[in-house]
Amino acid sequence: MTGKAVPLPLAQSGRMRSARARPIGFGVSRLGLTLFTASLAMIFLLPLGYMILTSVKDNSQIIALNAPLWPASPQTYTAADGQVFQLYQVPLPNGVQDLALVKPGRIKSTFIDPTTAQEVSWEGNWRGLSPVWSSISPKLDNFTTVLSTLNFPMLLRNTLVVAILGTIGAVVSAVVVAYGFARFRIPGRDGLFLVMIMTIILPFQVLLIPQYIGFKAVGWTGTWLPLIVPHFFANAYNVFLLRQYFLTLPRELDQAAQVDGASPLQILWSVIIPQAWPAIIAISLFHFFFAWNDFFAPLVYLSGRPDLATMTVGLQAFNATYAGSGSGYLTQAAALMAMILPVAIFFIAQRVFMRGVVISGVEK
Repeated sequence: MTGKAVPLPLAQSGRMRSARARPIGFGVSRLGLTLFTASLAMIFLLPLGYMILTSVKDNSQIIALNAPLWPASPQTYTAADGQVFQLYQVPLPNGVQDLALVKPGRIKSTFIDPTTAQEVSWEGNWRGLSPVWSSISPKLDNFTTVLSTLNFPMLLRNTLVVAILGTIGAVVSAVVVAYGFARFRIPGRDGLFLVMIMTIILPFQVLLIPQYIGFKAVGWTGTWLPLIVPHFFANAYNVFLLRQYFLTLPRELDQAAQVDGASPLQILWSVIIPQAWPAIIAISLFHFFFAWNDFFAPLVYLSGRPDLATMTVGLQAFNATYAGSGSGYLTQAAALMAMILPVAIFFIAQRVFMRGVVISGVEK
């Protein structure tokens, strides 16, 4: 029996074509979005890449014309008498050759051919010639120089003390206050929460002079106390994040703990905190990075105490000393060393951090 092909209705064939085209179109749009996002990421990462490359260069390569982007060293030629001469790309009638500059002159210069050890006279301005650079030659000694010149271990210790103690105070106080706003029904609770949120828009400069006068009166200036103690009084931003997270936790868990005879503090410690670690880690990282990058407060309260200076103040003093003397590459090396610890902490806690940010409502 011979079968015949039955043509599909026009509408049905159109639906089949659209069903095939839909995955293709979705894949193309997703690929375009990925390429666009990657391009934006590359643009934002360009300054970081420049800093990394500059930190392993020396001043001669930075100021040289036509120097490669990667860290490299000028190639040299050692003569029979032990003298070292730099190689340049010299245009000759038979092509461009790599020659060693022996006697530079304004109009006429003398070179040596490294392959034959013969002298070659060349007329022209030798300063316009491009040096011959090696493939890759990073200057790792820059980091050793920073460690010995900047007193990096002392700055790292001071910054860790201020950042860790301040983070502990900020997290503990924010957890307690957010727990009160999320779980207790007190008169005027919403109004108090609104007033607290309004303090976020209050500029730091408005409080600077009253705070400085108060800390000066109690003798705290010149110490770490103004940088640590205020964070033990909950920050509005941290409280907001934690309160939003606490509201997502079912109240039935609190009621079950109350039936078992748990007090409010026991509920906080045994029920709320174990489920709120993503949000707690998120605000911990927020405050740690803030304390690590804070420049203005240490500059104001630790003036005249270089032994208590934090990383940002030390880097600023180091930059003011060496950036103008042609040693900007050392400043880049110091900044790169100061970034290693925060970046490492962020990547280690990245998954929990992003989960806490999304659930607490900051992403929206």
